[in-house]
Amino acid sequence: MQRRQFIHLSLAGAGAAMASPALVSAENRNAAKLPAGADLYYTKESAGRWAAKINSHLPFIEIEKNGAEIKVKVSTAHEMKAYEHYIVKHVLLDQNLKFIDEHLFDPSKDSLASSSFTLKNYSGVLYAVSMCNKHDVWLESIEV
Repeated sequence: MQRRQFIHLSLAGAGAAMASPALVSAENRNAAKLPAGADLYYTKESAGRWAAKINSHLPFIEIEKNGAEIKVKVSTAHEMKAYEHYIVKHVLLDQNLKFIDEHLFDPSKDSLASSSFTLKNYSGVLYAVSMCNKHDVWLESIEV
């Protein structure tokens, strides 16, 4: 019976060790007031192993309002080095991290990672995602 308890406790300890990084991410998410699920993305506050890549991978969001119409420009200061290293796409998400729209890039044609979107009657937090083929997925937000 002691051997069985040892095995159960060992498995429980291993499970707790694997959950610890998720708990740290949840703390960062709560501190930045991000919704559940936001810890799937790298952010300025939680860049993890890619901390040196923040400036070239974090999307920059610009908003221009004209009545009910909102023009959103998303840009990422990242080189477009053919299919070797480039920004794959930008994605817009609503305040609950639900999909709104996306723009795919073709590194053989696009020299800049810049996209534009038009929204109507949107208010609240808007998230932009920048996806790099080598350095994962990055999230930034703006209040509309």
